[in-house]
Amino acid sequence: MNHPKTNEWDTRMSELFDRVDRSLEDRYQGRWKLRRNRPVRGTTANPEMDGLFNVGVFFTPGFGSRLGRGYLVEIVIATEEHVPPDERKAIEDQVRTMVAAFLPDAFPGRDLRIERDGTMLKIHGDMGLGKL
Repeated sequence: MNHPKTNEWDTRMSELFDRVDRSLEDRYQGRWKLRRNRPVRGTTANPEMDGLFNVGVFFTPGFGSRLGRGYLVEIVIATEEHVPPDERKAIEDQVRTMVAAFLPDAFPGRDLRIERDGTMLKIHGDMGLGKL
């Protein structure tokens, strides 16, 4: 059973990353051939399941991390073609810029930041749900 505040948090995070996904799909549509088992953009009810990109997060308690707990950002490019490292880096930079811009709208009044943590990007900061 999930708490309503947790559900709301997850919904806002999902909406933020759906927005990031749409932007990347618009920019890179047709750039690389989709994996054989990957549906074309817009053919499923969930943007994570179709199109060239699946960008989302998963929570980590942050043990051993200088940034502590937070959400690690996962960027999947659903192609079997070679994606040059400089293009992967450019996509990662775009994701970081978009997330930084979208966080205040998705979570107003919260001090949330996105930074590199090791080899990945991490959203961290004020993730409290208040008194439950």
